[in-house]
Order: sequence, then C-alpha cells, then structure tokens
Amino acid sequence: MPSTLELYNKLTALPQGKRLFSIAFGQKAPYFSSIHLEVQEMKPHFGQVRIPKRRSVKNHIGTIHAIAACNGLEAAMGLLAEATCPSDMRWLPKGMEVSYLAKSTTALTCTAESTAADWTAGPDVPIKVKAVTTDGTVTVEGTIHLWVTPKR
Repeated sequence: MPSTLELYNKLTALPQGKRLFSIAFGQKAPYFSSIHLEVQEMKPHFGQVRIPKRRSVKNHIGTIHAIAACNGLEAAMGLLAEATCPSDMRWLPKGMEVSYLAKSTTALTCTAESTAADWTAGPDVPIKVKAVTTDGTVTVEGTIHLWVTPKR
C-alpha cells in the first residue's frame, strides 16, 4: 500500500489532484471532512490546509469557530507527520496547546512545521502550528505534541 505522501505526490500530479487528495484525506479521517479542508501542501516537516469560511464552520458571531481552526491545525499536523515519521515508527497525537489570538474573520490557512532536530528528541515530538487569515493575521498558534514510538 502506498504511503500517504506517495499518494499525495501521485494525485497532485493530476488535474484536480489536490481536490481529489483533499477528499480522500477527509474520508480517511472523517472528522476532517466536517471543515471542508483543502490540502495545500504536504512534505517532510511541513503540512498546510485551507479552511474555507462556510456556514458549517462559523460560530455565533460569524467567524470561524476556534475548534474548527484546531481541527485544521490537527489536519495540517497529520499531513506533516505522515510525510516525516520514519517508516519503522508510528505517531499519535498526545496533546495540543493553543492560544486564540484574534478573530478568524476569513478563510484560514493552517500550517504545521517541524525540524529534523524535533524528531530526534522523541518520543515527544513538538509540532508548531498556526492558523492565518487571508490578510496575514495569525488567529491561532501553538504546539501539537506527538508520541512517536517504534511500530510493533
């Protein structure tokens, strides 16, 4: 079975490939489909998704709900982890620490980043995450901690 990164690379080479991969990714982890995410990029140490501002992700004041933003951050982290984690290891989210810094008034770009050094300090691997509006305002930022251990 191809890895998630291999599937991403194969599909994104096709017309509408990112859209197809986004749908497949949302089906693999069905909760991600609730935010209608669009995968922007997947590569080692980097994952990025876009959350469009739609009624289904809005809160009572008309901005993107903080938990929808966190869902996008976790999806971006998942892309990064799938592209970065060594094939003889497995990863599990262990915790998330985030700060809500501003209202999410537009679509959000959710980004996850790590360094090679982050992965050598395991089993606790910190992944930096942030959500940014179309005008560049950082609305949510924090760290998602992964538990990275050998596969059994």
